[in-house]
Amino acid sequence: MSEKTVVLEKDGRIGRIFLNRPDVLNAINDQLPVDLVNCVEAANADDDIHVIVLSGRGDAFCAGYDLTYYAEANGSGDVTQEMPWDPMKDYAFMKRNTERFMSLWRSYKPVIAKVHGHAVAGGSDIALCCDLIIMAEDAKIGYMPVRVWGCPTTAMWVYRLGAQGAKRMLLTGDKISGKEAVDLGLALESVAGDQLDARVDELAERMAGIPKNQLMMQKLMINQAYDNMGLENTQMIATLFDGITRHSPEGMNFKKRSEEMGWKQAVRERDLGTYEWTEDRPINPGKK
Repeated sequence: MSEKTVVLEKDGRIGRIFLNRPDVLNAINDQLPVDLVNCVEAANADDDIHVIVLSGRGDAFCAGYDLTYYAEANGSGDVTQEMPWDPMKDYAFMKRNTERFMSLWRSYKPVIAKVHGHAVAGGSDIALCCDLIIMAEDAKIGYMPVRVWGCPTTAMWVYRLGAQGAKRMLLTGDKISGKEAVDLGLALESVAGDQLDARVDELAERMAGIPKNQLMMQKLMINQAYDNMGLENTQMIATLFDGITRHSPEGMNFKKRSEEMGWKQAVRERDLGTYEWTEDRPINPGKK
């Protein structure tokens, strides 16, 4: 059997879940969300575990969806369909992943995201579904696909930042550092990279000294407030819009460009704003 894309290790009262595709910066393929929810369920079923720490092996937390698989190729065929496309097929596929990421939010045991390197695009969805986010100061978080080819299906940006902060991030597609994420209210703390492990362990061990039922009640109470604000309805709209972004003229041209030039070139043009995706051509630098 191939190695699991997500693994759970037990460390006393702490369950340590690792995204485990370090050779591709823990990029998301079809299997990773499945393995993630399985590890969350296993940690919740273990009576000894009080708190969960989620991190990524290698040089990053998670670099988002594996664009070599989904953009240059076509992955499972569900991400970009032949026209006319079926939005409900797309919704069912993406909603499954949204729900798997949200297993972190719905976990009865609190989850701390330990973010180093990059937590971007779909990787930011995973991080933002955790209860607390601790970042290295030089780590980066953002959702660049809002520029073309994506809408964050978990919609957690707005619930963490409010309208103005979410618009600042989702109307630019910018990446920000761990320090900037704290200033914006997105992350709880940022620390120097060589202090990240120690700070997360300190917080996890403090929480692990509380009875599981007490932790569970506090988390359920807080999460219920977000449910009352319409989190599920917002996620439905976000997940539908995600499919529309990928099957819009701009999204289809991004896919075509990725196939022709490679996804790294397509992403570079997208993030720099140097390509006219509606017309499928580079932008004239002299154009007014």
